[in-house]
Amino acid sequence: MMQQNQQNTNAFLIHISAFMGFIFPFGHIIAPLIAWQTLKDRSSFLDEQGKEAVNFNISYTLYSFVLTAAFIPLAFNTFFNNFDNFTNANNFHFNFDFNPSVLFGFVGVGVFISILHLVGIALVIIASLKAKKEENYTYPFTIKFIK
Repeated sequence: MMQQNQQNTNAFLIHISAFMGFIFPFGHIIAPLIAWQTLKDRSSFLDEQGKEAVNFNISYTLYSFVLTAAFIPLAFNTFFNNFDNFTNANNFHFNFDFNPSVLFGFVGVGVFISILHLVGIALVIIASLKAKKEENYTYPFTIKFIK
């Protein structure tokens, strides 16, 4: 019984270690990866859950990067469209008049990224609690980088 409880605790720690990303850059990938590599030989359950945690955190990072990259052209477009008389240095003027469509774009992308982060936090908590009960958890929308 003690061995089983230790395994469940270790699986919980593999998943919850993703919160190291709030302390260290890429900690959400590195901490579960180290925990999984350290514990994977102890049981197939730990190996499965470790792969699942690492794959999710890599996928989550990729999705965040793509959303952020999609946001950059919107920001540059807004900046350069509001730059008036750039060629005449004596009559330099920057227009801060954001039209509703630009403002909607900024807010929309920001809300979407925020929702992605909140969903990521919720999924890590759910996976951690399921692992603590020795239930296999498969994160949704995860690319299987490690099989």
